[in-house]
Amino acid sequence: MKVVIPGGSGHVGATLVRFFEGRGDEVVVLSRSPESNEIYWDGTTIGDWVKELEGADVVINLGGRTVNCRYNEANLRQMMDSRVLSTRVVGEAICKCTNPPKVWLQASTATIYRHSLDQPNDEYTGILGGDEPNAPFKWNASIAIAKAWELELEKADTPKTRKVALRSAMTMSPDSGSVFDVFSKLAKRGLSGRLGSGRQYVSWIHEIDFVRAIDFIINHDSLSGPVNLCSPNPLPQCEFASILRRCYGVKFGLPAASWMVELGTWVMETESELVLKSRRVVPARLLEAGFTFDFPTWEQAANDLAIRGNQ
Repeated sequence: MKVVIPGGSGHVGATLVRFFEGRGDEVVVLSRSPESNEIYWDGTTIGDWVKELEGADVVINLGGRTVNCRYNEANLRQMMDSRVLSTRVVGEAICKCTNPPKVWLQASTATIYRHSLDQPNDEYTGILGGDEPNAPFKWNASIAIAKAWELELEKADTPKTRKVALRSAMTMSPDSGSVFDVFSKLAKRGLSGRLGSGRQYVSWIHEIDFVRAIDFIINHDSLSGPVNLCSPNPLPQCEFASILRRCYGVKFGLPAASWMVELGTWVMETESELVLKSRRVVPARLLEAGFTFDFPTWEQAANDLAIRGNQ
């Protein structure tokens, strides 16, 4: 099988490359800053990279500026443009193919759903965000980006290529610099306590289940449109942090009020929305199609990742 991964140079892309190459598939990574084994693309215009899509089995577009930044006007514009334009040009490239990819998996985000403490959001009954009263501007801005991202996928005219919007939660891997690595370092230092109320839900997925779910979607033609890519068991942030601390034998985690989170994320040049917004998301369509998780609970996943991270 030939898999083309635009924007595949980051942590999620590396996880997919390891999986597909590990079983003998051909993998082509498109990158704006290509390494020796990658191919250049700018994420906005048609180029020589288009020929890699001809006859490919799968394209997995991960293109988009990182959300680990301050949500100022310039960064929000880059986040929007990098997602919308890369999705648009992948669609244009597929249209040019005589033998186009059979399936196009397009990165999206679980952030598209509303801040929810009361009920989980699945693909059928979940409520998209953006209209909640008194929601912070930056929360609504990230939702607007997610909606525009998926709309661009929907608009793409690719009748021979099945399209899937991957509404992904945080992918947890032990790789250096990954989101789990960041959380682990905080936990080891006793800094992984309650953030704000601690009631906001955390949605996540173990890297092994992430790649298995991607492979499952590729092989199930019934799955198109939005698919939630997350564990079936999101949990409140205070429980999430407590379980992670136990993995490292840390008994106490310093709590942080919302204003302290705002200050801390400002110092770290990131955004409080990433940890204060409740993402209570469940994978109804994956479960309905028969997918089973190797790591359905955070305790199982965190223990495995902590052990592997220490090796």
